[in-house]
Amino acid sequence: MKALLRSVAAMAVICMAATPAYAQNLNTGATGTFGQVRLNAGFEPDPHSVTVNAGGAIDATRASAECNAGFIAQRPSYSVRYTSGDFPLYFFAQSDADTTLAVRAPNGAWVCDDDSGGNLNPLVSFAAPQSGRYQVWVGRFGAQGETASAVLSISEIGGPQAPIGEGGPDFTLDPAYGAIDLVSGFTPDPHRVAIAAGGSLDASQLGGNCLGFIAQAPDYRVNWTAGSGSLPLVISVASDADTVLVINDAQGNWVCDDDGGNEGLNPAVTFTNPASGQYDIWVGTYSQGELQNSTLSVSEIYSE
Repeated sequence: MKALLRSVAAMAVICMAATPAYAQNLNTGATGTFGQVRLNAGFEPDPHSVTVNAGGAIDATRASAECNAGFIAQRPSYSVRYTSGDFPLYFFAQSDADTTLAVRAPNGAWVCDDDSGGNLNPLVSFAAPQSGRYQVWVGRFGAQGETASAVLSISEIGGPQAPIGEGGPDFTLDPAYGAIDLVSGFTPDPHRVAIAAGGSLDASQLGGNCLGFIAQAPDYRVNWTAGSGSLPLVISVASDADTVLVINDAQGNWVCDDDGGNEGLNPAVTFTNPASGQYDIWVGTYSQGELQNSTLSVSEIYSE
């Protein structure tokens, strides 16, 4: 009898060990695998974006029977602490893969989506968003456990107007005027490169304070290594023309400027505590037309 009980117990252990990954419970209390952010109504830059890995081993219907979001991970991809105001709130993802969204609102309700953002991209919106924590899973359809790179964006303006690679600026393309690796404390400072500013794409499609006309591929790329000090990273442009800056920073945010430089109509963007990573830079023109001569400057002390 004891031998039989031991045998039954052993079989139970084996069965427990063999429980498939999709039977795991979602960890709704965990911080997002790819970070967290606090956003107040009216936040800038808008959209706030971050790169994540979409997909996972858990069937999204474990969140809700109506959650048509393919496979997601156990932990949320990203956590958002939001203080509401008079704006709607949008979550959307962009990827070359068929991605999905599962969003757990502050009241515990689940909102899921597959293709509302167009081009197999998901979009979840809240017309009257509550204040509190939004837990966001970026999932995907396909084989269980498969993942794909995606850019998750949070906005109060709207969903994607020009998905990556479908007519919008595309940071996956090679920069037209090259790239450089810079480490905090670099010399000579500033680092300068000649750029023909402008293009045919309307930068306002990115939302926020982005405007002007840019090319699809980045003009320049800075692979940045931050130091232990408190020096900022200053990216600016010198030109006789009215130029603009569009930057996709190391955290996936779109940051733009028109006339924030020290001279004339020159643009400048200052990252006070720059994160290490890839900064893709577009130098555009305020008005659509011919390309204009300009000089891009990267500095820790100087703005054009």
